[in-house]
Amino acid sequence: MEYKTLTNGVKMPMIGFGVYQIEDYAQCEQSVLNALDSGYRLIDTAETYMNEEAVGSAFRKSGLKRDEVFITSKIWVSNFGYEKTKKAYESGLKRLGMEYMDLIFLHQSLSDYYGSWRSLEELYKEGKVRAIGVSNFYPERLTDLCMNAEIRPMVNQIECHPFFQRGTDLECAEHFGVSVEAWAPFAEAGRGIFTNKLLTEIAKSHGKTVAQVVLRWNVQRGVIVIPKSVHKERIEENINIFDFTLTDEEMQKISTLDTGHTEIINHYDWHISEFLNTIPGRE
Repeated sequence: MEYKTLTNGVKMPMIGFGVYQIEDYAQCEQSVLNALDSGYRLIDTAETYMNEEAVGSAFRKSGLKRDEVFITSKIWVSNFGYEKTKKAYESGLKRLGMEYMDLIFLHQSLSDYYGSWRSLEELYKEGKVRAIGVSNFYPERLTDLCMNAEIRPMVNQIECHPFFQRGTDLECAEHFGVSVEAWAPFAEAGRGIFTNKLLTEIAKSHGKTVAQVVLRWNVQRGVIVIPKSVHKERIEENINIFDFTLTDEEMQKISTLDTGHTEIINHYDWHISEFLNTIPGRE
């Protein structure tokens, strides 16, 4: 396993297991168990994924020690604001059945995220969480928060894959010392990513799959990845990316796939902001 050292010295695995859209309790629990058995040591969940309980149960059944697994979750917009965020964090801990999280994110750059960020800063200073971060913050929002917060985010989790490579986001994050984590590293299977001619050719030359090449590409750029699958063989396949290296030429070729726009959700669309603000969180 390779690790990313965050600005506060905490080491975060470069590859983790995401559980977005695995809402069935038994399926989520088994998938996380399979991931932990396969060597994953980072599990990413969220308040709105409705599966924090299953993640916590899988961890306990794994037999691993708490300090061996990096657990991250996210607080939703409806629970933003100083007081509500503190309560939401405690509620998340209860659902996970844990005494602390390794990293907690603010899920969107909406509502009173400044009030929420002050709450996370206090939780961090009190030692109740090991690292704090944001998710879906575009460069101008990340810059603003970094320039005005007492403690800068340690991680920004964003959509990031070969078709939306986020060069400006990575440049901004590096400038402020923020690590980048990619959600939807496979573009949610969009644009025929698994049959793309270029990616297929590169995968063949290394005796790897397209999925492994895509994950390796992001990791070589210093981007943490959290692929998701409910299939044991694919879970095992996805973590097997540390025994090969893409050449500079291959990295350059993959850079030509960038469309410069989202394949999944456009946060610049005001209709999307309106919709996200209507989604309820959890108590």
